[in-house]
Amino acid sequence: MMNMFPKKSLAISLTGFCLATVASSAADAVSFTRDVKPILESACLSCHGAEKPKGGLSIHTRAAAISGGESGTSLVPGEPDESLLYTLTILDPDDDDIMPPKGDPLTKDQTDALKHWIEAGAEWPAEVVLEQTQKVDFVQDVQPVLEFNCVACHREGHAKGGLRLDNAESAFAGGDSGHSIVPGRSSASLVYTSTILPEDHDDLMPPTSKGGPLAKDVTDILRYWIDQGARWPSGLTLTPKKAGDAPAGVNMELVEQIHAKIVSTTKVTAEADMKAYKEKIPSTRVSFEMLPIPGGPFTMGSPATEANRKDDEGPQVEVKISPFWMGKCEVTWNEYELFMYPEETKRFQSIMGDKTEYPLADAVSSPTKPYVEMSFGMGKDGYPAISMTQHAANKYCEWLSARTGHFYRLPTEAEWEYACRAGTTTTYSWGDSLDGLDAHAWHADNSDFKYQKVGRKKPNPWGLHDMHGNVTEWVLDQYVADTYGTLSALGEVSDPWIKATTPYPHSARGGSWDDFPEMLRSAVRRGSAPAWKEQDPQLPKSIWYLTDAQFLGFRVVRPLEVVSPLELSKYWTNGVERD
Repeated sequence: MMNMFPKKSLAISLTGFCLATVASSAADAVSFTRDVKPILESACLSCHGAEKPKGGLSIHTRAAAISGGESGTSLVPGEPDESLLYTLTILDPDDDDIMPPKGDPLTKDQTDALKHWIEAGAEWPAEVVLEQTQKVDFVQDVQPVLEFNCVACHREGHAKGGLRLDNAESAFAGGDSGHSIVPGRSSASLVYTSTILPEDHDDLMPPTSKGGPLAKDVTDILRYWIDQGARWPSGLTLTPKKAGDAPAGVNMELVEQIHAKIVSTTKVTAEADMKAYKEKIPSTRVSFEMLPIPGGPFTMGSPATEANRKDDEGPQVEVKISPFWMGKCEVTWNEYELFMYPEETKRFQSIMGDKTEYPLADAVSSPTKPYVEMSFGMGKDGYPAISMTQHAANKYCEWLSARTGHFYRLPTEAEWEYACRAGTTTTYSWGDSLDGLDAHAWHADNSDFKYQKVGRKKPNPWGLHDMHGNVTEWVLDQYVADTYGTLSALGEVSDPWIKATTPYPHSARGGSWDDFPEMLRSAVRRGSAPAWKEQDPQLPKSIWYLTDAQFLGFRVVRPLEVVSPLELSKYWTNGVERD
């Protein structure tokens, strides 16, 4: 079946949405520009635009939609039941043919708008050519805009102009000046129109004294969100934020609840009591092993005399690392798909007769359905999960923490190299010679052009498998070429972490099945790049998948120390996941 719609970022799993009705009955006048065009441009054009349309179907013009594709016409004016543009959107959510695909259905208001528009003859001005627009998610995109710019003056107990924007009911009700949000009509919504006034206008929001005017890309988010129906997750209350608070888009109430669960579950608090353990993901048959990594000092980077050394590996710097556990192996598809496909995970749990609920884990953002098969034919059972963004790896760690009650996250770049070296100072953890390469690592000359099952090669001295090769591994840091120069000027540093401030580049370590020996050295660094998701057709590019980085995976760590909820939020959300 042709793929008519792209995927949407589901920032939180909730049972419903607060959404004012948009042309929800046949008696309502459905406007193509107001009601239909935003749906098509945000939900359809990424896969069915003028260039390389999937299934041969393009819907950028009325004529193209009527002409149809390989499966026939998508639009039959006056006949919604004969129009794939409507009928595929109202299938059961579990149906493989539903459009948009699983996890990204249109609301009933939106499907009703399509139905009534088609019934009325599918009016579509001949001169209107659709262009793909950003599909906006409330929690990821809109909530930060409102919390950092609006809620401080428009909340309970401080409703300037009688307007509250801290909850959906109040926001849609409006204030003294009328409706602040009219779903489907940004031009009639003060939340948008007041943000695009001239800088010297008395009604500009936020005013210049409080950071206004907002940048165009920010006001566009508000416009797209309203025109796409202004969905607001039910029960979600906004709180005012300022710079220095948790990263944009973070649900701190959820993080605090996960933190409380971690604190109540944590038993080991002393390094002397740290032991290897196997963690079984609750209500599944999947488990993984964690090994204790002792705290201590090490020399990070490579000496100037090391063969194939790159400039970003020096100067060497003395670093002290706190104790943590680290995954014995890279995260496998067996583990990652439990997070990637939450509905399938619940379905399996139901079949097994397990009725345990995991509301905290369910509330963590989960990936949208991928538009390609993400193992690319290289295998899944026992193989490393690949091609996820750093954001996706971070969210897996948050989900895993919520599910298990243990604090999991990505390693920092310093933690990763410390664990990889495992007390050694040589080029590789087995020495300087290539004689041990094939025994310890999958690389370009022995991998048969694909990744391999985890844990099949000899481990390093601390028992960690595949630290050299198989898949390159995400770490938390922003990649900065001269980081070591900055750190070395400070003398010995403890637990360094270069926090991300831009979408690219982020650091990854370890070399892969597609690399030659010089890229498998303990000190090798690399930074992510937009080319890692070059083939992604979505606008904006997916925050979950890197389809051009089939060499990239990750492993988790569990620090001995459990940090505050605010610090947890910074480990799990970098705030710069959008391109």
